[in-house]
Amino acid sequence: MVAVQPAEPIARRPVVRPVAAEEAPDGPPCPACGTPNLPERRFCRRCAAPLRSREQSKPLPWWRTVWPLRRRARGGSGRMLRRILLVLVVVGLLFTGFLFLPVGRYLFEDVRDKLGGTAEIGPSRTTASAQVPGHPAADAVDGVTNTYWGAPALDSSLTCAFNKPFRLVGVTVHTGVSKDPREFRRGARPTRADLFITTADGEVRRKAMPLADKPGPQTIRTGISDVVSVRIVLRDASGRGEGRPVAVGEVEFYKRT
Repeated sequence: MVAVQPAEPIARRPVVRPVAAEEAPDGPPCPACGTPNLPERRFCRRCAAPLRSREQSKPLPWWRTVWPLRRRARGGSGRMLRRILLVLVVVGLLFTGFLFLPVGRYLFEDVRDKLGGTAEIGPSRTTASAQVPGHPAADAVDGVTNTYWGAPALDSSLTCAFNKPFRLVGVTVHTGVSKDPREFRRGARPTRADLFITTADGEVRRKAMPLADKPGPQTIRTGISDVVSVRIVLRDASGRGEGRPVAVGEVEFYKRT
């Protein structure tokens, strides 16, 4: 048998593909190279640049341009409206502050009264519209409760004046001739009074003070600034009888420190 040499490989013949028909240049030109493209194309057939520009976002509604609802607002979008609203808000705050300033000040001072300390303050002068012998007005502010101011009738008043204006936070009254329960019942004692508190500017504020018919201190909160005098008018009493004056054992005034 004769040896046979391997045959030389024969290269494959190239397959000729049909050339696609040239696209008709009847579409929009490419914004990058100017090549016309078919209308349905999204990218240029020559440079692959995008043929369709991004859709412009719709203008934001006006309420989206106002803080804190502002989200990605474009420059100038709602700027004038925001300025107008800002001016209106500022004017509204100023107007509200003007209307409610007394209320705000009252709340502020009330908080200070509760958080701050207090100290007793004595009047510089004490007078009464009427008094029985042996029980003058000074006995109501002498610091003890076994003496008393004796009012001969209802509607009698005790006036206490002070040298300097101060913040009056409370008034404490001890009624009756004594703090001993048996002695207390033997005398007449007030059960209702009115406080007329005068400030440095001449304003007079009235506060009704109901009083329990029992011995011991009874306090009413006031919270009034720049007080210069306090007048206590007795309106009602218990245990009244012939020869029994209405007894006020002690009156104490407290200021904020």
